[in-house]
Amino acid sequence: MENISIRPARPAELATVAALRWEWFAENGSADPGEREEFVRHFVAWAGENAGSHRCMVLVRDERVIGMAWLAVVQRVPTPRAPRRASGDLQCVYVVPEARDGGLGGRLIRAVLDGARELGLERVTVHSSPRAVPAYARSGFQESPRLLQAQVSRV
Repeated sequence: MENISIRPARPAELATVAALRWEWFAENGSADPGEREEFVRHFVAWAGENAGSHRCMVLVRDERVIGMAWLAVVQRVPTPRAPRRASGDLQCVYVVPEARDGGLGGRLIRAVLDGARELGLERVTVHSSPRAVPAYARSGFQESPRLLQAQVSRV
């Protein structure tokens, strides 16, 4: 049986997580992503600066990080009944290609959702690639007629 765990990323693993993000970018056909080492340095610094709002979970097999998922926590405007409100956005879910299609991505998504429940978040949204929609649906995500978006810049 494989030694698989899902847990919060450790600071020493952020360079590895950055490399996964780089791989995701390259895998999705992005042309000229720049220099990898510079990106890794920037990513690690960004993760440290945003640790209060962006939480990274890692999927680990035999002590090797093979997947990641980020939960961005956003504080919401208070209401009289709920003075402390927050929601989340599931971001950058990635599992290395050789570990896909065996349910590990779903386990990673569900671990992030469990963490969101522990934080008392009202909801979690995700912007998905078409390939990943079934995985999110299996984990409880549903289309919402009330969630709208406006593209304000090209990324």
